[in-house]
Amino acid sequence: MAKQEDNFKNVISHAKEYGFIFPSSEIYDGLSAVYDYAQNGAELKKNIREYWWKSMVQMHENIVGIDAAIFMHPTTWKASGHVDAFNDPLIDNKDSKKRYRADVLIEDYAEKLNQKAQKEIDKAKERFGEAFDEGQFVTTNARVMEYKAKQREILERMARSLGNEDLADVKALIEELEIACPESGSRNWTEVRQFNLMFGTKLGASADSAMDLYLRPETAQGIFVNFLNVQKSGRMKIPFGIAQTGKAFRNEIVARQFIFRMREFEQMEMQFFVKPGEEMKWYDYWKETRLKWHLSLGLGKENYRFHDHEKLAHYANAAADIEFNFPFGFKELEGIHSRTDFDLKAHEQYSGKKLQYFDTEENRNYVPYVVETSVGLDRMFLAVFSNSLVEEALEDGLTRTVLRLPSVLAPTKAAILPLVKKDGLPEISRKIVDELKWDFNVAYDEKDAVGRRYRRQDALGTPFCITVDHQTIDDETVTIRHRDTMQQDRVKISELRAIIANDVSMRNWLMKM
Repeated sequence: MAKQEDNFKNVISHAKEYGFIFPSSEIYDGLSAVYDYAQNGAELKKNIREYWWKSMVQMHENIVGIDAAIFMHPTTWKASGHVDAFNDPLIDNKDSKKRYRADVLIEDYAEKLNQKAQKEIDKAKERFGEAFDEGQFVTTNARVMEYKAKQREILERMARSLGNEDLADVKALIEELEIACPESGSRNWTEVRQFNLMFGTKLGASADSAMDLYLRPETAQGIFVNFLNVQKSGRMKIPFGIAQTGKAFRNEIVARQFIFRMREFEQMEMQFFVKPGEEMKWYDYWKETRLKWHLSLGLGKENYRFHDHEKLAHYANAAADIEFNFPFGFKELEGIHSRTDFDLKAHEQYSGKKLQYFDTEENRNYVPYVVETSVGLDRMFLAVFSNSLVEEALEDGLTRTVLRLPSVLAPTKAAILPLVKKDGLPEISRKIVDELKWDFNVAYDEKDAVGRRYRRQDALGTPFCITVDHQTIDDETVTIRHRDTMQQDRVKISELRAIIANDVSMRNWLMKM
């Protein structure tokens, strides 16, 4: 646990030192759980967004993208259920005065049981080597079975209690498990109560005439209210999808773990409209497809797992999370939900307008069912960034810090480095920058010894360093250094564009799916 905390501190420190993420309004001592994406962070975030958009919209003929407004008519949120049901269970510790989500306290306890089971599995795997049968061990080892059963029992009871709005039993479960305040170790808890997560605001020229509005807590409703506009203007046929990326806002009880849980965040969502009765087929399809997208980035299959929901949202008949192994354990990265026809029917009811699809093959109108995929862009950023940051031991006994970002996402694709600041080498380097910048985000760096410049680019995640030396003047070749292997090759300047493009092309990366 201490090692995990140290690793996470290194992630946060590295993100600030190398211009990826800054605390917001830092000169005024910051604002809790609000962060600014710095020069390199903005590029990495943009590249993740584009990688998602290309795979979701450009590569699917039946999916289109929109950009709906953050402000929406307030009745939208009444229809969606957010006004009445968008709550989290809140609990306070009387001694530390700290506030927590009751369900997160319980989930964290359950995850510790899972980690204990995994330790037993890892020890057995090391003991038995290639002969180890993990499936058999999990179903026959008494200790692992006990941990797993206890975890399942806890989560099922919590889901039942939350589903029945039995908050007294949620508190009872916390007390029975002897869950203590992470800050103080105290078990002196208040009652559990519901807390609505929406931010209120006003729209209007004066206080007297202003309309009460909400900052949107999700981007999905902007898609649902535009369903018919998109379907008719785009002549879309079922099944089809509408995708969008954008900001959402939630007044989180406990915004924590850096950019994992913030009050202002960005979502990448797609709502896929299908014929009633076919939703489970598409639900399974999108579970598989979305996991393949994540795996295409090469962050390690062992770092992902599915978690099927015990407690379903009021709109869903099936839901699963793709969880990622963050520095603080497995947590939700993306949700795949079968939302039934709840949203469109609710908006029909509250607006008085029909939101139906006329199926020419069946010669009838119906309200489509919806399968949703929703990934947090900030969480995706954290998954990529934290997984890529490595302290690597070198053969000479030294170490280097390297950010092994997937090259397709790296903020800067290549750094051009003149060996010395004279003899015409800077001028040749600048010409290379001017040629490559049409296709790639590239950097020029002439400060310090070339070895120190290599180390800085390693820490920034730059896949290639291109060094211009005196031989370049004679034969128009340069040294290209690969970040991950540190291998150096001599190549023609004219070949650089093709070499870089082959390594960072979205086409090549997405074809791994």
